Amino acid sequence: MLRWFVAITPLAGAMVFPLVVPLVMAKVSIGAGVGVALVLSSIWFIAMLKTSEMPH
Repeated sequence: MLRWFVAITPLAGAMVFPLVVPLVMAKVSIGAGVGVALVLSSIWFIAMLKTSEMPH
């Protein structure tokens, strides 16, 4: 399960971010889009750090 999550994390973030942020900006407001961008990028960054495979 963890290997699958590690493999999909960069792809999911790279595909979801450019789709969700402009949609929120268009449907709600620019401020909400900026907020969503901040939250999504923070969650994506934390997930990437948690699942990174660093040599010991």
